[in-house]
Amino acid sequence: MNLNDKFLLERIPKIAENNLSSPVSELKFIGGGSFGRVYKGTKADGETIILKAYYVKEMEKTEASQLKILGENTSVTMPKVYFTHDDEIALLCMSFIDGKNTLDPSFLLKNKEQKQAFANEVVDGMLQWHSVKGEKYGYLENAVYDSWKEFYIENKVSRDLAGLKKLMDEGKYSKKNYDLLCRGLDIFKEVVNEPETPVLIHGDLNIMNIMADPKDMKLTGFIDPCGSMWADREYDLFQFLNMWGNAYNLYNTYKSKCKMSEHCDFKVAFYGALHENSMRLKGGLIVPVWEIQNNNRLQKAMKKY
Repeated sequence: MNLNDKFLLERIPKIAENNLSSPVSELKFIGGGSFGRVYKGTKADGETIILKAYYVKEMEKTEASQLKILGENTSVTMPKVYFTHDDEIALLCMSFIDGKNTLDPSFLLKNKEQKQAFANEVVDGMLQWHSVKGEKYGYLENAVYDSWKEFYIENKVSRDLAGLKKLMDEGKYSKKNYDLLCRGLDIFKEVVNEPETPVLIHGDLNIMNIMADPKDMKLTGFIDPCGSMWADREYDLFQFLNMWGNAYNLYNTYKSKCKMSEHCDFKVAFYGALHENSMRLKGGLIVPVWEIQNNNRLQKAMKKY
């Protein structure tokens, strides 16, 4: 789809006004990536809104659906969907969440008590999702699998490893890293038991998608679900260790609040390493140090097996 700034800045205000019955001004680009581009605007009544333009149609409807079900099942504030549009632009309009995302390095300067209070708020909000049980494993719109391992391997692992092998054969990806993931998969198949039941997960709750007040680090909201599913609840945890999430003690706080599976640390390490390595297949942000950290964590976890 045509997502150059000139085209979007011309079309988005008109689409928004037609759907909101309110003119939208001060449209400003605030970020983007492999999915599209994100703009912040202001309605006539002064309310700030977010408008997300996607490269691929239907993505706006998927995220709107995910925001709705996730928002209904946590007390943490999430963006409210105002409208979707799928004509010449695939567009999602939603409310703005105050605060900064906690990838902002300034949060690293907060004291230990503030970070722990933040971790408690995040985990308590996530646990509300994880208390919601589904009947089958899979994506929210099409959960049909009786087995988590079958769903995860077929829809995530096999596809990502096939893509990484192709890059490896082309000399664009490390054989050492590919072999590490293959060994991890062998262990995963052998030792990991099925979770008791599918639960609702966010799917991408990394610190970029967790908003907090920059003054006191109070949690202000969750944003940007990606691949929300009925899944193994521990699949929702690997993002807590990505970037510098570990500095906020999110993973250990979750583990302190509920009983984990026997192989939780290995599973989370495998989930994280596969995700980070496969970012190169999805046009996402590739940060070598994060990939190295995830691979080292998997290597360490595998030593027990």
